[in-house]
This record gives sequence, C-alpha cells and structure tokens, in this order.
Amino acid sequence: MIEFVRNVRLWFAPQEIRQEGRTPDYRFSLANERTFLAWLRTALALVGGGFAVDQFLPDLRWGWRVGLALALLAAGVLCSLRAVNHWVRCERAMRRGDDLPVSRFPAVLSLVVAVVAVAMVVVVLVGWEG
Repeated sequence: MIEFVRNVRLWFAPQEIRQEGRTPDYRFSLANERTFLAWLRTALALVGGGFAVDQFLPDLRWGWRVGLALALLAAGVLCSLRAVNHWVRCERAMRRGDDLPVSRFPAVLSLVVAVVAVAMVVVVLVGWEG
C-alpha cells in the first residue's frame, strides 16, 4: 500500500523519479511514454464508446443502455488511471535496473471488453425492443 501511495505521489511530481537510480537509455523511456499514450488512447475509446452507447441507442432498454455505458466508462476510467501508474512503475524499474513490473490489468480489461462485446451481440441478436 505504501508503494502505491508513493507511486500516486509521483504521478504529480515526475521530476522526483530522476532521483532514483541511473538514467536509462532514452529509447526505453520514450517507448514507455508511447505505451502510456496507447493506454490513454484506449481509455478515450472506451469513454467514447460509453457515451455513444448512452446517447445513440435511445431505444435500448434503460438497464441495458446504462449498464453497457457504465461498464465502458468505468473501464475507461480504470484504463487511464492504470496508464499513469504503469508509466511510473516502469520508469522507476528502468532507472533502478529492476525487471519491468507485471500486471493483471490487461487481462481484466480484456475480460471487461469481452463481456461488453457479448452483451452487445445479445442486444443485436435479440433486438432492443422487447
């Protein structure tokens, strides 16, 4: 828990990361930043999908529409928070010469997206009128 709090603090003070270890090869830092941006793009797509489900499917039953929209929006929020936390953890690991951190988050996000996709398939097959 203390490590997580320290990482959250580093979200807003990234210059403090430079006080740890040695400066890694810039290519690795830039690759870490590209990965961070890819996670943010994924988060934005999930948030956009959540709004699209809510705004463009007004004939869908309220429970289905809100449930799917909230699932996508929640996945977007978690994805964006995970992006910055993973960036900090990777940057610190590279500076210290440690192995890069592993995470179950990609599997969890994949399962959430798969569940939403299956729900959307059910909605398309059954229709949303009845």
